[in-house]
Amino acid sequence: MSAVKSEFDAESGIGTITLDNPGQRNPLSLAAMREVTEKVRALGADPAVRVVILTAAGPVFSAGHNLSEIIDRTLEEEQEIFEVCTAMMDAVQEIPQPVIAAVQGPAIAAGCQLVATCDLAIAADTAAFGTPGVRIGLFCSTPMVAVSRAIGRKRALQMLLTGETIDAATAADWGLINFAVPAEQLDTAARGLAAQIASASPLTLAIGKQAFYRQIDLPQDEAYELMGETMAANAVTCDAQEGMSAFLAKRPPVWQGK
Repeated sequence: MSAVKSEFDAESGIGTITLDNPGQRNPLSLAAMREVTEKVRALGADPAVRVVILTAAGPVFSAGHNLSEIIDRTLEEEQEIFEVCTAMMDAVQEIPQPVIAAVQGPAIAAGCQLVATCDLAIAADTAAFGTPGVRIGLFCSTPMVAVSRAIGRKRALQMLLTGETIDAATAADWGLINFAVPAEQLDTAARGLAAQIASASPLTLAIGKQAFYRQIDLPQDEAYELMGETMAANAVTCDAQEGMSAFLAKRPPVWQGK
């Protein structure tokens, strides 16, 4: 039985990927990570998909790696696990569509990493986030990459060195998620945000998402040079010309995706 489900609503343009192994707290096993990667890339390759929501079944978003796969393994086998994990994280940021994490429960270790990797994240106010590997002798080094980029050095190190979890309100304050909502409103909030994004030109969204990750770690002068070129190329696309013309004419734009 698959531990990951995927569906697409053609009317809204929203694709959904669901971690679906609640009985084991939705672990990111090798099989599950490969499934997520496959489904993310499949949705990303479909031009009808405008936004992707990543969610989970049951009370826990994800407890992270399946520890039974990390015990009594060779160095090469251990490396494979984290290479597969990195490929999954890369896929989330490489597809042209924005990916929204809808976090209904605890997101721990690699589960927290997955939330931090998504372009946007919304959580139920009952959710929690943590990188507790230090407590079991396995420092959350790969989760650290995404988490530290989302919340900064001091806050990331607080989570990593203490292993303590933070609640959804703190996660929102620190920038790990965009905002928290009452648990019963999570699905509505995620779909509302997705619908808002889906109303934009899919080409413009793809250009913007790729541009964001290309410039974010560059020195400011290099970022401005690269983004000036990017924005000029964006400006001459059909959708940009249509959007500006529609704005001036006070009419809704008609996107062509080119």
